[in-house]
Formats: sequence, C-alpha cells, structure tokens
Amino acid sequence: MVLIAELLAKGPTFSFEFFPPKTDAEQATLVATLRDLEPLAPSFVSVTYRGGAASRQRTHDLVAGLLRTTALTPMAHLICVAHSRLELAEILVQYRKAGVENLMALGGDPPVDPGAGPGELSHAEELVELARAIGGFSIGVAAHPAGHPSSPDLERDRDYLAAKLRLADFAATQFFFEAGQYRSLVADLAARGVEKPVLPGIIPVTSLKSIPRMAGMGSAVPGWMVARLEAASAAGGDEAVHRTGIELAMELCQELLDGGAPGLHFYTMNRSSATREIYEALGLSAGR
Repeated sequence: MVLIAELLAKGPTFSFEFFPPKTDAEQATLVATLRDLEPLAPSFVSVTYRGGAASRQRTHDLVAGLLRTTALTPMAHLICVAHSRLELAEILVQYRKAGVENLMALGGDPPVDPGAGPGELSHAEELVELARAIGGFSIGVAAHPAGHPSSPDLERDRDYLAAKLRLADFAATQFFFEAGQYRSLVADLAARGVEKPVLPGIIPVTSLKSIPRMAGMGSAVPGWMVARLEAASAAGGDEAVHRTGIELAMELCQELLDGGAPGLHFYTMNRSSATREIYEALGLSAGR
C-alpha cells in the first residue's frame, strides 16, 4: 500500500471522499460511484466515520474492501469522541492488520447517543500521538479555512491547527468557495513555522436547494456566488444551475492549482457525476 505522505512528496494528489452506506440503496449508489470514479485513478480515496460501533464497522469494512478488491488507495477516518484510549488503539491495530496505512485523525462531533461518553481523548492532536505510538501510518488532520465552529477565535484556531499539523503529515480542508480563504490559511500556518501540505477541499454547488445546507455543514456560499447561480436559474433552470456550479468549481480548482496547492480533495457525497465532470474538464484524467 502507498503512503499518502509519499504521494504528496512526489507531486500534486487528487483524491475523493466517500461516506460508508447505511442502507442497501446507499450501498448500490456507492458501488456505482466507485465504478465510475476508479478509472480516473485518484491518488487516494477517503472514507468518513460518524462514530458508534455500527459506523466504525462500516468504515472498516469499506476501507478494507477497497484495499482488497480495487486498485484504489484508501484512507480511513477515525474520531476521538465516545472512545476510550484502549478502544482507539484496538481500532488502529485492526487497521494495520488489515493493511490500512493511511489515517485521517479527527476530534469528532459530540456523540448523538446519550449513552455514549465523551471519550478519553479530547483533541485530534492526541489521536495523532496515539497513532504515531502504534506506528506505520501516514496521518492527515482536518483544517477549516474559516476556523472550526467550536474555536473561540481564528487566531487560536490557527494555533491549534499548527500544533496538530506539526505532528501529522498533511491536512485536508473543509470545503470552501474562495481561493483567498485557502491562501490565508496557508499563510497563517507558514507564519507559525508550519509548511506541510494542506489539501484544499472541493465541493460543487449544483442546485439552489443545497445552498442553505452548505452553511449548516460549515461553509456558507458567498453572496456573489449565490447571485451567479440564481442568475443561471432564471436564465436556464436547474440544468443551467448545475452547469454554472461545475464552472465555478472548475475556476476555483484552477486558481488553487495555479497558486501552488498540493492537490485537490473532492467531497463526492457518494455521487460521481459532478466530480467526474470537474476532474475531466481540468484534464486530470488525461494527465495522470
């Protein structure tokens, strides 16, 4: 298996993120998506983790299955919340036994299950340290261009991000819509002496209905972008909105790559069409 840190050392990476399915219908959608995207030869794929025994098993099974049955390089997400240190260590050991060597270490959202405790580890930095102690992992952490929602202010958010990224190999950001946000994040880290790769997270806005949801997921769509999508809707309906959303994402991706970003990390939402359109329009499938 290839370590993501090694891939990043060789040049830009292009990666896709998925979430483990809960139902047979979601499973069928994901299988179709993987079939569509595997020929694009992404550098790696990332599998999220929502916490709890069921989600933990689904993530493990999906990551291990990708490793066994596809040519894809998978990265498993793991969160601190609702886990003891011993339990987290056991999960990490199971991944290593399965041949999984790439990990995204996250603090995680507060547990939904009222019976679940907060867990022994409070921050992703501690999970990175635990994974380092077990050994053999290339480790990523999350970055928020606008600051983590729970951070008291942007300065302290950047201080914490710099601290955990010093221990990790790379970061991947929450999705965002303006390249200036990414440049500011990278500059803030450099000012703190941290220049490890930060992969920009990309998600296209292909419907007006998704705009409020984006804000709830941590990154509001800027007003100028909403205006452009609304103008497209008025001129050509849903199809024009989809087309404009792809164009906006392509413009952002190109600006980021031209500015020296170490790659692109696409949030697929377990669908292939928009990601494939952007990927192919940028010429990534032809050039890899």
